[in-house]
Amino acid sequence: MNEFKIKDLSLAKEGREKILWSEKNMPVLQKIKERFSKEKPFKGLKIGACLHITSETAALINCLLSGGAEIFLAASNPLSTQDDVAAALVKNGIHVYGWRGESNEDYYWCIEKVLEQKPNIIHDDGADMISFIHQNFKKNEINIIAGFEETTTGVNRLKALESENKLFFPIFAINNANTKRLFDNRYGTGQGAIFGILNGLHILLAGKTIVIAGYGWCSKGIALRASGNGAKVIITEVDPIKALEAYMDGFQVLPMEEAIKLADIVITATGCIDVVRKEHLMNAKNGVILCNSGHFDVEINKEDLNELSISKREVFPYVTEYTLNDGRKIYLLADGRLVNLVLGRGHPPEIMDLSFSLHALCAEYIIKNKDNLNLKAKVYDVPLEVDIKIAETKLSSLGIKIDTLTDKQKIYLESWKYGT
Repeated sequence: MNEFKIKDLSLAKEGREKILWSEKNMPVLQKIKERFSKEKPFKGLKIGACLHITSETAALINCLLSGGAEIFLAASNPLSTQDDVAAALVKNGIHVYGWRGESNEDYYWCIEKVLEQKPNIIHDDGADMISFIHQNFKKNEINIIAGFEETTTGVNRLKALESENKLFFPIFAINNANTKRLFDNRYGTGQGAIFGILNGLHILLAGKTIVIAGYGWCSKGIALRASGNGAKVIITEVDPIKALEAYMDGFQVLPMEEAIKLADIVITATGCIDVVRKEHLMNAKNGVILCNSGHFDVEINKEDLNELSISKREVFPYVTEYTLNDGRKIYLLADGRLVNLVLGRGHPPEIMDLSFSLHALCAEYIIKNKDNLNLKAKVYDVPLEVDIKIAETKLSSLGIKIDTLTDKQKIYLESWKYGT
């Protein structure tokens, strides 16, 4: 058996059923997997991944495995791992280091175990693995051809690294591709966050006032689903353009200090720190529910919450009731971590079909073209042809046909002589 560290290998059968269901609903990735199994584009290569260990991620890992790679996988969040899926992946020959409920020390130990194997390609979610490389290794100690980053938060971190001229190897911003951010961030996070809240608390959304911090693509998706369930949505923002967009979309826009006074539920999805902090908590309604759908558990300031509280207790799994010194109660979901993954199951497979197909095809693109691309240590966008190919394949799998431009139309659109 390959080297690994997970919770319980006996859970593999249940995990395998989850993976099969996800693969059934990921037709684009399965088509890529079928081709990879014949062409073996990653033969002889090691792939290191730091991703949420879910059944959808397992579909990507199995796809890369079919391409001939040896794969080492760590979790990208201490609370998001599906232990049965981790067991099924181990049974399939993957080196998995991750389990639900890791300590902070465990979390980075798992990342280090993956990197000890000197992978050639890195697939990251949140840039924790890539950041770890740059903090703990020298450039001549690694043999990485390229990395691929899944999230807005991760891309921002890597852009900061690039701006300081400290990036060791090229990164492709999967998050910036249209077939990722327009769908995964909006529809995946939107449905997943709402499901996590309902799964954790079993409450009615209709009539509730939900405050959503931020109005990026993830927040837009959450607002869409919250309003669709009958909630009154308030948006908080620091970007005047996004604030104006939220207003034009029909939502009330307020500063957090005012919005939290009205909130039954607060959902953060900004990628920033201290979005909900002491002065906000002091104005919160009794019984308010706080949760986060941003990558890190820093958006809701837990130190401030503890400072204001005289006691806390877990009322349901990953639902903590804080009693403040004035008697008010505040409920924190998922310890401030990703509510859609801790209390839910993350994004549905139909959505991750797009994002993980990007990972697979971009990795293949780099391996096939690495000698000709002359890539520098920068953050790159996904090649447009890859983005378009995935959209075309997805439409085909759905049985949807679209129009094509005629030669006359192409000439017209390329001409500056409009009207002739």
